[in-house]
Formats: sequence, structure tokens, C-alpha cells
Amino acid sequence: MDIINIHDKNLFFIGGVVRDELLGKESFDIDLTYQGDAIEFAKTIDGAEIVQINEPFGTVRIKLNNEEIDIAATRSESYPQKGHLPEVQNIGCLLKEDILRRDFTINALAKSTLTGEIIDYTNGLEDIKNKTIRVLHDESFIDDPTRIVRGLKFAIRFGFELDEHTKKLQDEYLKNINYDMSFKRLKKELIETFNLNSTEAFKRFVEQGIYKLISPKEFELPKTNLENLINKYNPENIWLIYVGLLPDISNLPLTKVEKTIVENYKKICNTNLTSNFDIYKTFNELNIESILMYATQNYGLVTHYLDNLQYVKLEITGKDLHELGMNPSPKYQECFDYILAQKLENPELNKAQEIQLAKTFFNII
Repeated sequence: MDIINIHDKNLFFIGGVVRDELLGKESFDIDLTYQGDAIEFAKTIDGAEIVQINEPFGTVRIKLNNEEIDIAATRSESYPQKGHLPEVQNIGCLLKEDILRRDFTINALAKSTLTGEIIDYTNGLEDIKNKTIRVLHDESFIDDPTRIVRGLKFAIRFGFELDEHTKKLQDEYLKNINYDMSFKRLKKELIETFNLNSTEAFKRFVEQGIYKLISPKEFELPKTNLENLINKYNPENIWLIYVGLLPDISNLPLTKVEKTIVENYKKICNTNLTSNFDIYKTFNELNIESILMYATQNYGLVTHYLDNLQYVKLEITGKDLHELGMNPSPKYQECFDYILAQKLENPELNKAQEIQLAKTFFNII
């Protein structure tokens, strides 16, 4: 693994970077852990510049050969408040202790930067071989329920399945959810999972009852294939098109834009859209995400707007109306809406025809 040129008997690649190398996949996060004091170790690296230090977590960021590298000291953790951030303990502990605090065996592998040896205390190599996702202990989901969504994410990314016991632990937790949890952490995992844009992920999310981590309100899987629509129209907030369909996501810390997307989707659901003009005026000012969410209610109407109606634009302007002798007033907008309604039915109308329609609207002979 020629990612960095630091070799020390106590320095290890750990977690996803080791897993991804074994799976032959590109890894975007390079996690390094040092068995001992990572901050003091970083100070001994030739040519390294200390960029940032976080003493409570024993982490340090260095700049070496124009690259920034994060190194974390080994540590153990406990969960005095289940579902919330863990409490850091025993910084600089043995590597095995650090590994045993992790979520799944496939993410609990380490690789020596000195010898290249794979260290496997949890049978993670066998689980990778068998395409299995397995927790390290029975309290795993109780400590951190966001691991349930992480398990779904890894299952979809790698084509793996939960082992039987892990699935049983998941089912048991989802029957008795502790809603006093970190919804900020849950949101992060939901974003990473549903930004994969997978119909299969959403299907499992609903059918396995994972959605109940957000709210206990019942929800049925929509029949619409959102994955295809998202691939075609390229929205920004992919995850919200899926998660925003749930009846109540008020527990999640949404941004102002995210709240608006969900609220507008709900407004559309309560709107009677009977004409091309109604559809255009309703959708024209909305985020694409709200519109795509509504496809679960009326697929044909949404694709009709996105493929056809949204491209209809008037050529006539306020200057043209002024030249017809009409002074600026609210009547301008009424005139434009009148012409727009005609053009939505006949998109081939040209500017001369639009001006003629304006004359008709204002009774100009």
C-alpha cells in the first residue's frame, strides 16, 4: 500500500482503507492509527509539518510532501449515554483495544506500515471473503444505532449481507428503539447511504424497518423507481428525495433548504393539478428534489413537466407591452399568464403570435 512513505512498527493503516485494498476498490479515506502517542510520534517524522492537534482525541494532522495526513492514537471508548457520542478512554492503548471499539469486522482490520502484515483480531478477513457484515459485540447497535444505517450502506456498496446473528440484533433493536440518540450522526449516515442512489437500499431501508430510526410512523415503499429519475435529472440532494418521503423527519437537523424541499413536496401533494398551466406554475419555482419526490404520487405528470413543460418560455417582455401603450401594472403578469397558458398548449407560438395574444388580452385593435 504505497500511499504514504512513513514506516514504523507502531503505525498502521486501519479500517476502510485496508478493507478497500483487499476488495480491489479505490479508497478515499486514508485512516492511520499509531499505537502510542500519535502527537509525539508526528513530531519525529522527518519533513513533517504539524497542521492541527486534537489532544482530547489524540489525533494529529501533518503535512508531508505537500499532502495532509491524519494520524490517530489508538484509543478505547465507552458509551455512558447510549446512542450518543462515545467517551474517549485510554489514549495510546494496545492496537487490539482500538480495533474492538469499531463497528463491523470488515472495518476492523489493520495493516502494518512497516511490514505490510494484516492484523485481524475479529475474523474480518474471513467475513470479507464470505461477503458478510458482522458486528463485533451484541451491544453494538444499542451503543450506536447509526451503525444499522452504516450496515445498509456497506451491504449496498459491496454486495454484502448481514450475518444471521447481526440481522437478529438489528431486528431486536428496531422493535425497541431509543430515540434519545444523535440525529446529527444519523443524518450523516443517511446522506452517505442514499447518495449512493440505490433502489435496493431504499427497499431494504423500508422493508427491514430501518426507517423507524427516524420516526415510528408507518411507511410503505413507493412503487416509483426513483433511482432512474435521479440518474436522468441529476439533483443535488439525492438522499433527501428518498428520506424526505417519510411521514415525519422532524428529528433530523435539516438545513433551511432541506426543510423547504420537504415542505414544498408536501404542499404539492395537497394541490390539485389539472392543467399544463397549473403544473408549470406550481413546479417552476421549486427545487428539482421536491418535484422528483412528487413522482411517487404522479410519475407521468412529473416527467411531462421535466421533459416538456419546463422548457416553454415566453419571448414577449414588459418592454413589448409598454410599446403597445400599456403602462406597467399588475395587469402585466395577468397578461403573461394568459399568454403562457396558450403557449403551454402550443409551444410553437412565436413572438409575433405572443404579441397578438397580448393585444387580444388588452383589447387592442
